[in-house]
Amino acid sequence: MPTGYISIGSNIDKEAHIPCCLHTLKKLFGPLTISSIYESEAVGFIGGVFHNLVVGFESDLSAKQVAHILRQIELEHGRSRQSQKFSSRTLDLDLILFGEAIIQEDGLSIPRAEIEEYAFVLEPLAEIAGSLKHPVSGKTYDELWQQANHIQSKQHRVTPDWLK
Repeated sequence: MPTGYISIGSNIDKEAHIPCCLHTLKKLFGPLTISSIYESEAVGFIGGVFHNLVVGFESDLSAKQVAHILRQIELEHGRSRQSQKFSSRTLDLDLILFGEAIIQEDGLSIPRAEIEEYAFVLEPLAEIAGSLKHPVSGKTYDELWQQANHIQSKQHRVTPDWLK
């Protein structure tokens, strides 16, 4: 059974959407490996601060089935399919890894390029899966994070009230 990793982000009512999302993911996939929560400024647009994290899970579903489930969860949390790529989000769920799969079909891209492009994806992934290797580069996520000077940002770990 492959291990998948989901990048989760929100900057609209994040104190409600993220915990609810985690509860739903636990119900659907069972135990989750959950990174710390990182707070960062919006990237590519002016907007409220984001909370981002990565979760790991095991599933016997296909990557395509998991991605479909994630889209449904986003829609249930008020995400519009008409929203621009760089805009505020109630909930943004991206399947960034699925075992060692390399997939480029039907709008599904795994591993997601965002892993190496954005600190808010790579740092929490390295935190919970640092010794795993990127299926394309062969480098561990710890190595990628250590070499990621170009994307390291002013994000920082936070403990939201709902975690206290």
